[in-house]
Parts: sequence; structure tokens; C-alpha cells
Amino acid sequence: MSTARTARPGAAHRIAGLAEEALGGPLPVRLRAWDGSEAGPAGAPAVVVRSRRALRRLLWQPGELGLAQAYVTGEIDIEGDLAQGLRTMWAAVRERGLHAPRLAPADRARALATAVRLGAVGPRPPVPAAQARLRGGVHTKARDRAAISHHYDLSNDFYRLLLDDTMAYSCGYWASEDPGFTAAAAQRAKLELICRKLGLVPGARLLDVGCGWGSLTLYAAEQHKAQVTAVTLAREQAAHVREQVRERGLEHRVEVVCQDYRDITAGGYDAVSCVEMGEHVGDAEYPAFAAALHGFLRPRGRVLVQQMSRGADAPGGGAFIEAYIAPDMHMRPLGDTVGLLERAGLEVRSVESMREHYVRTVAAWHRTLEERWDDVVRLVGEETARVWRLYLVGGALAFEERRMGVDQILGVRPTRDGGSGVPVTPEDWYRGLDLS
Repeated sequence: MSTARTARPGAAHRIAGLAEEALGGPLPVRLRAWDGSEAGPAGAPAVVVRSRRALRRLLWQPGELGLAQAYVTGEIDIEGDLAQGLRTMWAAVRERGLHAPRLAPADRARALATAVRLGAVGPRPPVPAAQARLRGGVHTKARDRAAISHHYDLSNDFYRLLLDDTMAYSCGYWASEDPGFTAAAAQRAKLELICRKLGLVPGARLLDVGCGWGSLTLYAAEQHKAQVTAVTLAREQAAHVREQVRERGLEHRVEVVCQDYRDITAGGYDAVSCVEMGEHVGDAEYPAFAAALHGFLRPRGRVLVQQMSRGADAPGGGAFIEAYIAPDMHMRPLGDTVGLLERAGLEVRSVESMREHYVRTVAAWHRTLEERWDDVVRLVGEETARVWRLYLVGGALAFEERRMGVDQILGVRPTRDGGSGVPVTPEDWYRGLDLS
């Protein structure tokens, strides 16, 4: 007489049990483990745990950072559409009240016992090479330079693969719903809009703080005949802009300076631009930064700040972004930034949300990344390529779901008697902006 045996639970079932206990609710995704076992709702996006090392990594580093480390190393993957997998997780967080793991000592003991049974206990896995390793006080000049270098000095060749021919690494302005309107056209429209908002005329002095690869600097000098001082902390960016200045014969209009904004001593500029650089300044340092923007301008001079923001109840950034993309970055709600600029003496004249524009911009970068995946991997390696895949997919979703935003804020340094020089109505800013 034979005795029926009860099937032993596979690794996926054991991991799912731990995850549901830690999250405080049922898993919104399906788990597939290295032993072929599966657990979780049928038809949901599948999270593939490829090795015991992934579980060991999460024991040492629970939460978003441990998951990100396991993803970029390939120890965990999402089968199929990564965006849909992340969207499902965020929906569960909102609708079912799931929370980040908060493990009590008893929870950790159970997790350790399960890990022992799964053969996943061992020394802490090494931190992925793509993760930032910064030293020194936060937002000291040396650390800020290292933080900027981590992301922007990755490789000019990499950014040439990812970006369009404008080399603009910031939110574009999708001035047309025409399907043929390209990402490059959206970037040119953004550059033109900034120049119009700043009121650039031939000979106007523009200070471009955080100039990136020079898209606005070069556009303002070529199309509006402005005299531009371009400032960046990233050596690779400065080298690229200087090369473009030479190739385009703009030496008489453009000066490129590789320095910290805190070391800028010149003033009297007609206009100042700061395109997606303010997020790197730091929370405690932002009042002094806003005061510096005011000090760079002559009376009636204008400043255009294009800057990312976070929702009132959203964290902004997060452990993955902090560790892999923008160390020490700080985002705040839009109204807080407007208040800081006003307290510095600037009169804010226009605020324009571009959140939906960033969804389309990041989606275009992601398409390019996937289309050129093999070239990207050859250039920067599989791990860094996976960092960028997660970054772009997660970023587009954050803008889509209003956890993050991006805005153009136009300010002016008024005269003592209140003169601004800003047009009463802004319709000329937008006329014929489709430059494609």
C-alpha cells in the first residue's frame, strides 16, 4: 500500500510567503524561482529570481536598493514589459496599501531560517560596480563634482548613442501632435521657447548654468546671436561643448567654463538659464543658489529655471536614483521652489508644467536605448545598460503617475521702481514653435 506524498513547496512559494508578510498583503506579481517553481497570481507580470544570490542580497539590503542591485546585476528580472511590471507594483502600493518592508527581529529570524533552507545564506554580495561611491560632506564642492562626474562623465559616446543630434539631455517641448514630430524637433522647440522667454536679442549676455552638452548654449549663440558663458562641472561635457564651438566657428560668441556655480563672480547678465541643474544643488543650499541667480542678473534681467519637482506626497528620487543616477539630488514640490526664488528677490512671472512632455521625452530615449542595446552594452557593459533601462522606464512612469513633474519657471530681477521689461502677454512665445 503506497502513501501519497505532500509536494514540498518550491523556492518561489517560500519567497512569496516572506514577501507577502513583509509587504503586508498579497503579491501583485508572479514569482518564478531558479528551481522552476512559481507562485503568485496567474496572468500577472512575472518576476524571475534567477539565483540564490538575489535572495541573499535582499536579506542584506531589504527594500528598493536591494531590488535595484539584484536587477542591474541580472539576478532578478521582469519577464515581458518592464514598465507594466513596475506599473502593477505601484498600483498595488496605492490601491492595496502595500508598504516597504519593515522587518521586526522575529521577521528577520524567519527570513533567515527560510534563507538557510533555500541555501541562500552567505556573505554580503559585492555592491554593483555601477553604483556611486561618494565621499566627503554632502554638497561640498569636491563631492558635488564627483556626483556630477558619476552620471555625466559616463561617456560622450554613450550619450551620442542615446540622445538626438541636439545632445539635449532634458525635457523636450512637444509643440505638435503630428506623429512625425520627432524627439529632436521637441528639443529644438524647447530651446527656442527658452530663448523667447528669456527675451534674447543679438548681443544679449546669457549665463548658461549647468550647460550640459551645450544644446542651449549653441542654439542661443547661433540662432539668437547671444554672447554665452557656458558653465558645467562635468569635464566630458565641457570638452564636447568646446569642440562644437570650434567646429561651428562660435569662438567669438561662446566661452566654456568648467567650474562650480559658487565660483562664478561675474554679474550684469541679461539672462540666466538653469536647465535641470537645480535638482543637484541640495535642499539646504538652494536659498544661496537662488540668491546667486538673482545676483548674476542686471535689473530687468530674466532667469529661466527648468527643474524637476515631486508630488506633495511623493518621495522624489528614491534609493535607486540616489545610488545609481543622481547622488545627492533633491526635489521639492513646485510651490516650494517658486517661494525660494521669490525670497531671493526674483519676481516669478510665468510657471509652465511640462510633465506630460517628459513622459514622451523619456519614452523616446528608452526606445533608442532598446534599438541600440547591443551597441550600448559593448560601450558601457551589461550592468550599466540595465541601470539605464530601469532608470528610463521607472522615470517615465513617475512622470506619468504624477509622482514627479518638471516645470519652466521664468523670473525677473525687477528695478527698484518695479520695472520688469517682461511682455504683458506671452502669445509671441508660442507662435510658430513647431520648428520641424
